[in-house]
Amino acid sequence: KRNMLRGLSVDSLRYDEHLQFLLKGSNLDKVKSNSWRKPRFFKLQDDCSTIWHESRKLRKVPSRQTFSIEDVQEVRLGRHSEGLQKYAKDVPEEQCFSIIFKGNRKNLDLIASSKEEASQWAEGLKKLIKFSNNMSNKQKLEQYPSCFPFLGSPNRVARENPHLQKCDKSKSNMLEDSEIEEFYKLLTKREEIDVIFNKYAETEELMSTDDLLKFLQTEQHENVTVEKAHLLIEMYEPDDIGEDGEKHMTKDGFLMYLQSEEGQIFNPAHSRVCQEMMHPLSHYFISSSHNTYLVQDQLKGASSTEAYIRALTRGCRCVELDCWDGPNGEPVIYHGYTLTSKILFKDVITTVKEYAFKSSPYPVILSLENHCTLEQQKVMARHLREILGDMLQTTPVSGKDSADLPSPEVRIILCLFNALPTQHCHFFPTSNTKLKLAYELSEVVIYCRSVHFPGFDNAKKNQTSFDISSFVESKALKLVQDSANDFITHNMRQLSRIYPAGKRTDSSNYNPVDLWIAGCQIVALNFQTPCLQMDLYQGMFKQNGHCGYILKPKFLRESTSQFNPMCVIIKLYKHFLQIISGQQLPKVNQDKINSIVDPLVKVEIFGVPRDVQKAETHHLNNNGFNPMWNKTYVFDISVPQLAFIRFLVEDYDGSSFNDFVAQYTLPVTSIQNGKEFQMCLEVITWKHAHVPYCYKWLV
Repeated sequence: KRNMLRGLSVDSLRYDEHLQFLLKGSNLDKVKSNSWRKPRFFKLQDDCSTIWHESRKLRKVPSRQTFSIEDVQEVRLGRHSEGLQKYAKDVPEEQCFSIIFKGNRKNLDLIASSKEEASQWAEGLKKLIKFSNNMSNKQKLEQYPSCFPFLGSPNRVARENPHLQKCDKSKSNMLEDSEIEEFYKLLTKREEIDVIFNKYAETEELMSTDDLLKFLQTEQHENVTVEKAHLLIEMYEPDDIGEDGEKHMTKDGFLMYLQSEEGQIFNPAHSRVCQEMMHPLSHYFISSSHNTYLVQDQLKGASSTEAYIRALTRGCRCVELDCWDGPNGEPVIYHGYTLTSKILFKDVITTVKEYAFKSSPYPVILSLENHCTLEQQKVMARHLREILGDMLQTTPVSGKDSADLPSPEVRIILCLFNALPTQHCHFFPTSNTKLKLAYELSEVVIYCRSVHFPGFDNAKKNQTSFDISSFVESKALKLVQDSANDFITHNMRQLSRIYPAGKRTDSSNYNPVDLWIAGCQIVALNFQTPCLQMDLYQGMFKQNGHCGYILKPKFLRESTSQFNPMCVIIKLYKHFLQIISGQQLPKVNQDKINSIVDPLVKVEIFGVPRDVQKAETHHLNNNGFNPMWNKTYVFDISVPQLAFIRFLVEDYDGSSFNDFVAQYTLPVTSIQNGKEFQMCLEVITWKHAHVPYCYKWLV
C-alpha cells in the first residue's frame, strides 16, 4: 500500500491520456429538462482535484462554478440517471454520462459530442476518484502546484493566517516547495499525538519496532506480534528509515497509522461481512426504506427512480412501491391523493434490477402497496416476471414443505404484497372496500405475505413464518411498552414491518432503536431526510460489511429468552470515554469571512430505556483549528448489544439553538476497545466534509 501511494502523484497523473484531455477541457451539453439543454465548458483545474464549469448566471459566485472530486460519489456512462432517461432520448446513449454527488446534491447530467469524448470524461473522472480515495492527508496537500499565491487572496482570513505568514519566509506572498511542507507540518501538528509518540519513541524523532509493539500492547490493548508492528511500518511509514534491517516509524508515519482504517473507532473487522448468514430472515435486522420513491416531503415532493438507486447503493434491502393505476394501462408509483410526481412502475423495477445487488449480495424485498385495478395488477405481475426474470423468487427455496423463511445467503428478490383498502391513504380516505387481488400478482408472493395482525396468541396458533404484519409506529411502540417479551417472541418467527405515521408529511422519522430492542426487523424510515434518526440507522448498518442485514443478539433469537427491554435485569458494563481534541473543524456558515466555530462535543447513548444517557463538553470560543477539551466520562451500559453511541459536534450559540457541525454514530459493539486514535466525524453538508477528531475509549 505504501509503495502504491508513493508511485502515485499529480505529476504522474498528468501524463495519463484521459487526464490530459480533462485538463484541456471541452464543451458539454448540460441537461435539466426537455426545454433546458445548454452547452457549457468543463475543465479539470491544475490541482487535479477540482472541476471548473462555465455558468451564464449573473452574479455567479466563483466558488460555485467548481466542484471537488472528493464530492463525487460515482460516474455513470450512458443513460443511467432519471434525467438522461427522460430528457436525452434523442441522443445516442454512448454520448451520455452522469456525475453523481455525495449527499442530496442533484446529479449533473451531461451529453458529449461523441462516444470518445464521453468515454474520456468518464474514465478520467473515475481515475481521479480512485486516486483521491487512496490519498493520505499529506498527499492531498502536496497535490497543489509547488507554488501558489495566498496573500493576494480576497479572503481576509487567508491573508491574516499566522501559519501562512510564518511559512512565507521569502516574503513573496506565495508558498514554494519547502514552505509548503512546513505549512503542512503546522497544519497537522498535534500536541496530544506528540505526547503519545514521545512516551514510546526511543528517540525524539523515531519509534522502533519494539517501541511500536509496546504502544500497540499497552495503549491499544492489542494482542499483536513483532510481525504486525513490521507490517504497520511497511504500510504507513512514508520514509525509508532503517539500519541493518531495523524498521522505524516517524511521527508522520505514526499519524498516518492513527488516521488509517486500523486506527479508527470503528472496528475494521466489522467493515466486512463477519456474522453468520444462514439464519432465517426473521433473525436479522433489515435495512428498510419508507416511500422510497420520494426525494422530498410526502405531499408535493418529487418522486424519482434516483431515490431507489441511492437507497439500494446505501445498503437498503427493503424498498417500498406505492402502486396506482396510470395512463395508457401502465401502473405508476407516487404518494396517492397528493401532489407528489409520478414515475412508471416498470421504470422502478428496471432500476431495481440494475442496482439490487451492487452494494450487497443479499436479498432485496419489494414492499408493494397495491391500489391498482385488476387489469393493471396483471401488468405489474408481467413487468415483475419479464424484467426481473430469474432474480425474482417465485418458488420456495427449500421445497414446498419448508415452514421456515430462507436465509440471506439466497440471492433473491422477494415481494411483500400489501393488498390494502383505499381508506389506507393517510390524507383522503374514500372507501372501506378492499381491492381484489389479481391471481397473476398473488402468484409472485411466496414468502412475505402481508396479513392483519390478530394478536400474539392468535398469530402463534394460526399464522406461518411466511406471514408478515405492518404496524404504524404508534401501534408498534405501544406493543413494545405493553407486551415487549411477546413482541420479541413473535419476531423470532415472523417478520414485522414498521412505518412512519401519516402525520409525518415533512418526511421526518421516528427513533428506530425503540423498535429494534423488541426484535422488529423491517423498521422503515424516510431515507431522504438527514436527521438524528437516520444517523442511528446508518450507524446500525455500518457493521457486517454494510450489507443491509444485521444478525440479532441471541436473546432476540432464542425461544427460551425472557429478555424484556423495558425491565432489564441490571448488569452494568462501565465504559470510560475521554474526549481529547478536534482538528480543523469546518465553518458552519461558509459565506461569512469571520465565521469561526465555538465547538463543543455531545456524547449520546441510545438503546434500551435504561441505557439512554448523554454528556457534553464545555464550548471553546473561536477555535475550530485545534480545540482541546480533555474531558473524561463514564457510561454504565446494561445491554451493549443494542446500544449506539453518537458523537455530535455543535457550534455554541448563547442566544439560540446551537448549529450542527458534524456527527458520527456507531454500535457500541463495533467500537475498538482500549484505543487512542483518530476518528472522522461525518458532516451532513452538501460537500460531506470530514472532521478529524481524537478520543480515547477504554473498557
